Amino acid sequence: MSDHYSTLGVSREATPQEIEAAYRRVALERGWEDGFWRELRDAYDVLSNPDLRARYDAERDGAATAAATAQRPSRNPIDRLFPNLPHGWRVALDWVVTIAGAVAIVLAIKQWIVNPYRIPSSSMEPTLHCARPGSGCESSTSDRVLACRICYTLHSPHRRDIAVFRTPTLARTKCGAGGTFVKRIIGLPGDVWAERNGYVYINGKQLNEPYVPQDRRDHQTLSLWNIPPEGTMTHIPKSMYLMMGDNRASSCDSRVWGLVPRGNLIGEVFATYWPPSRISFH
Repeated sequence: MSDHYSTLGVSREATPQEIEAAYRRVALERGWEDGFWRELRDAYDVLSNPDLRARYDAERDGAATAAATAQRPSRNPIDRLFPNLPHGWRVALDWVVTIAGAVAIVLAIKQWIVNPYRIPSSSMEPTLHCARPGSGCESSTSDRVLACRICYTLHSPHRRDIAVFRTPTLARTKCGAGGTFVKRIIGLPGDVWAERNGYVYINGKQLNEPYVPQDRRDHQTLSLWNIPPEGTMTHIPKSMYLMMGDNRASSCDSRVWGLVPRGNLIGEVFATYWPPSRISFH
């Protein structure tokens, strides 16, 4: 596309009067040149007509923008690595990279930040529900919870935290299940712990536990492993934690299979996200 403004020697802001004067001047100076008269006449016809001039300016601006875009280097790493890749292959590769990146992000989040878990048993009733017809379960749907896997690298576990952890090997023998459990942290390293008539005592003082209903307390403490019988006290060693379910009368926990090392703690349960009627933060 020839530049009509350059042909007439005027700027884009030229007035109709300036365009008319320029046309007459250039016609006298260069009108005799071969082929130039038609170019000069085309420039004058377009720029002297407001509608044609506006259309010409729009087309000229669009062409300039397209040229600048074509010259600008692409920020897409695929374009940089494969500059001659056919369009169809580039689109397919874009999709593959996008999907792989999304999967990697999800896996990274699950591994290091937040991971979902399902409540399979009644050991945390009524705080966390399991699904009927499981023994002691109060709901038709198991609660799904979110655990913050990074939290215990940022701060120490707190008493009363609901935590996800890997069980000691004895849990599979004593409880018939092992792997990953969800319980509440009751005893911290250095605590002196005891359970008397269904109530927990820490360092000689009864622990306030509003999350344990009266009918869920264990008034006949189970036979304990490496923790003294009811009525006696035990000192919790360094880097060890005592875990108990809120449903004390039906919870296979540290009273049965022992204490949990700090390295077995996976994360703190901070929210219930399913079912919708149970959405809450802990």
